[in-house]
Amino acid sequence: MTYIKRHMEDCVLELSKSWPAILLTGPRQAGKTTMLMELAQREGLGREYVSLDDLSMRELAKTDPKLFLELHKPPVLIDEVQYAPELFTYIKIHVDKTHQPGSFWLTGSQIFRLMRGVQESLAGRVALLHMSPLSQRELSGVPNMPFTTNFDILTDQSKIIQPITAPELFNRLWEGCMPGLASGQYTDRDIYYSSYLSTYVQRDVRELSNTVDALKFIRFITSAAARASQLVNYKAIADDADIDQVTCKNWLNVLETLGIVFLLHPYSNNVLKRTIKTPKLYFYDTGLVCHLTRWSSPEVAQRGAMSGALLENFAVSEMMKTYQNAGRQPYLHYYRDRDAKEIDVILEENGQIFPLEIKKTASPDRRIVRGFGVLNKAPLRIGTSAVLCMADRLSAFDRDNLIVPIWMI
Repeated sequence: MTYIKRHMEDCVLELSKSWPAILLTGPRQAGKTTMLMELAQREGLGREYVSLDDLSMRELAKTDPKLFLELHKPPVLIDEVQYAPELFTYIKIHVDKTHQPGSFWLTGSQIFRLMRGVQESLAGRVALLHMSPLSQRELSGVPNMPFTTNFDILTDQSKIIQPITAPELFNRLWEGCMPGLASGQYTDRDIYYSSYLSTYVQRDVRELSNTVDALKFIRFITSAAARASQLVNYKAIADDADIDQVTCKNWLNVLETLGIVFLLHPYSNNVLKRTIKTPKLYFYDTGLVCHLTRWSSPEVAQRGAMSGALLENFAVSEMMKTYQNAGRQPYLHYYRDRDAKEIDVILEENGQIFPLEIKKTASPDRRIVRGFGVLNKAPLRIGTSAVLCMADRLSAFDRDNLIVPIWMI
């Protein structure tokens, strides 16, 4: 198996110089433990690795957390720490006593459940990071850069990123971004995703929502995948899965908690009062979406009815990853009002908003950017906008409206 360098490595090492504890969350199989074990080997401090997937270790951590930490002294890497929230209080005591940077590296795959324990015991003492599956920059071996519409920065980036064709981009989208597949550890993509759903996702959903009907859950997540890049329609998804809307909302919240999906919330303010309030649904891994919706090959996905939605999901998830891999919180929204005016993505940064439109075309029409005028009443200044598309190179309509290839994200 080939180790793929993760962009978050430098962020973890830098934070370890000043923070006594680092908590890395994210979905199972995203590569959290692999990366931290690689970094532990490099730092050469003899950092011990303990997994709470081991039931005997978990039992000790839950019943006698003080003894657990005496046996496994810092520096230590504790994997799947959400199984023993009792540890947080004793980690806090140790941190307050020693103030030693880099003492605890923690991982967990149940984000909100972890956050409650962190807020109660480790507030102000732990650096929080979220790891998604691989980004296309990591797969290509290109340095990370949080997405921007700064033309000078994009011009520099275009010199180091190898252009790819539309079929190559859809192949990347269809193959997905799970490290187990990308590294060559697993070779059968369909078996991998089927096992991933049954072994990890269903188990975690069952733990967080008590009981779950496996067949209904598969119908639920398949229906959600078919609506990727769309407004969340709880009723339609619930009807497809033969569940009630309360269960549907609960399961969707669990998928968000597990880092499988994320929601893009609408951009609105006191001036823009006619905006739609419903969030849009995206998956972090478009390979999982293609598996669930039965697109059998990249060529079929590119020609199929979902091609535009898949491309939008891919572009938005890649933008999210560039910020997360830099240890930064992405402020991404979308715009849609009751007059059917829509903007796919709005990036908010440094007191400005940057409207972005995502199109499958290689030659976007200039009329696309006229829709950005609906934001003229917004209190924040509109920065450089962009159409993200299948173009083969970086270009522009004018100095305020760029044409950015999706492979550059």
